[in-house]
Amino acid sequence: MCRTAAERTLAAELDTARPGLTAAYAEALPGARAAVLTRLWRGLVHEPLPWVDARSADREGVTLRLDDGRRLHGPPSDPWATAASVTGLDLDGRRYDHPAELMAALAVPRGGRFAAELDHSVASMALSRTASRPTAPPAHPWEWEQAETDGHPYHPGCRCRPGFSAVEQLAYAPEHRPVVALRLAPVEGAAVSGTWPRELREGAAVLIPVHPWQAEHVLTGPTLRPGPSGHPLLSLRTLDIGGDTHVKTSLSTRLTSTVRDISAYTVTHAMATSDVVERLVRRLDGRLHIARTLAVAGAGNADLAALLREAPHVHAQAGERVVPVAVLPALLAHHAPDERLRRIVDFAHLALGICLDLLDLGVALEAHGQNLLAVVDAEDRTRRLVYRDLADIRISPARLARHGIPAPPVSGRLLNDDPAVLRRKVLGSLVTGALGPLAGDAPTLGSVLEAATRGLAPTPDLHALRTEPLPAKALTLMRLDPDGGGDLWTGLPHPLSA
Repeated sequence: MCRTAAERTLAAELDTARPGLTAAYAEALPGARAAVLTRLWRGLVHEPLPWVDARSADREGVTLRLDDGRRLHGPPSDPWATAASVTGLDLDGRRYDHPAELMAALAVPRGGRFAAELDHSVASMALSRTASRPTAPPAHPWEWEQAETDGHPYHPGCRCRPGFSAVEQLAYAPEHRPVVALRLAPVEGAAVSGTWPRELREGAAVLIPVHPWQAEHVLTGPTLRPGPSGHPLLSLRTLDIGGDTHVKTSLSTRLTSTVRDISAYTVTHAMATSDVVERLVRRLDGRLHIARTLAVAGAGNADLAALLREAPHVHAQAGERVVPVAVLPALLAHHAPDERLRRIVDFAHLALGICLDLLDLGVALEAHGQNLLAVVDAEDRTRRLVYRDLADIRISPARLARHGIPAPPVSGRLLNDDPAVLRRKVLGSLVTGALGPLAGDAPTLGSVLEAATRGLAPTPDLHALRTEPLPAKALTLMRLDPDGGGDLWTGLPHPLSA
C-alpha cells in the first residue's frame, strides 16, 4: 500500500510508536493522493508555468502540451473547486495517480524537490485523516481550530511538514488535539515591544516561549526551562495557553510553503502595526475586531522569538462562537442547501464590505481562512468578524493621506501604494483563500459574489473585483521557482462568468 519514501517512512514510524493507527493510515493514503493530485492539477492547468507551451480544453478535459513535446491530459479543472476529483493523469500514455510520482516523471527544473514535498504532503494528510473526530460540538474556542484535517484547500503542499516525524505530528499537530508543553528560553538583552508579562521574566532575563519542536531540532545551545502548556491552533506554531492569550512561536521549518519563524522586522514593527490597524478599524462601526498584539520579544534572530496576541474569543458575546473561516464549510454543512447559501452570502457581503472599506482607507488585510474568523450566533449566522496576525498586511500611506490619516510609524515591506499589490493582498486572500473554499466551486462562487457585492460602496477596488481576473497566488509555480524569492501570482477565470 505504501509506495513512496515519505509514505513508507511514516508507516514504519507508526508501526513502532502507534501500531493501532497503521491500518487507518494505509486506508487513508488513496484519498490523500487524490486530494493532493487535485490541487496539483489545478496549479498545472491555471498557473503560468514556463515549460507548458499550450493548453487546450474540451468537454473531455484539459490537455497540456509541454515544451519537450509530451502531452499531459486530465479531467476538466475548476480552479475554485475543493472536492478531490482527480484520481489519475495521463502523461504520454502512462497514467499517474500519485502527485509525487507525476512530478518526478515531468522532470522539470526543481521538480525533484517539489516531488519530495508532494510526497510529504500526501503522507502527512493521510496521517491527519486518522485523527478521531469529536462527536459533540466543541466546548472550547480552541477546539474549533482543530476541526480541519486537510490544510490549505488549493495548495499541493497543503500538508507538507518536512522534518516532522509521525510521532511529532501526533504530538504537535492541531488535528490530533494534543496538549503541547512549551519551553522557555531566558534571554538577557532581548528586544521587546509592548509590555512583556511579569510571569515571563526572570531578573534581567526575558523568558521567550519556544515550541518543543524548535527546542529539539533548532535551538541546541540555550538551556531551556519548562513553560506553559497550550492547545495548537490552525497555525500549528500558535497555541492557546489559557485565559485570553495566544502565543505565536518561531518554527524554523517550511510548512506548506513558508518557513514559520518570526523575523526581527516583526519584533520591531508588530506593536505599531497593531495600533495603526486598531485605530482604523474603529471607523467600521463594530463590524470588525482585531486580535490585538500584546507584546513581542526576540533574541536577535528569527529562530528565537515569540509574539503574544489577544485570543479572538474575547470578542464573542453570550450565545456566540468565534470560528476560523476555514471551518465554516463544516459548520454550515448541516443546513439545507438554500439556507447554507444564504449564510455564505451574508458572510461574504460582510467580509467583502469590511475588507474593501478598510482597503479604501489604506490597509490591505490578508484575510484568508486562517487569519479571518467569524463571530456566529446560535443559528450559524455571521454577526461580526475578527482578524488576527498582522505580520503580512500592507499599508498604503497615500490612501491614508487621502482620508486625512497620518502616516504610521512603520517602515519597510509593510508599506506599499501600488493598487495592484494592495488588491492582490486583499482579493487573493479573501476570495481565493476564504470565499472560494466556502463556495466550493465556480458556479456557486459566482452566485455568491454577484449577491454579496450588491450595495457595497462603488470604489475602484470593487470595480476591479467584479470585472478583472481574480488574483491568486501561483502556489505550484512558487514551489518550482528557482529564485524562491516570494509570492508569484496568476489571474484566475472570474467565477461571475461561470
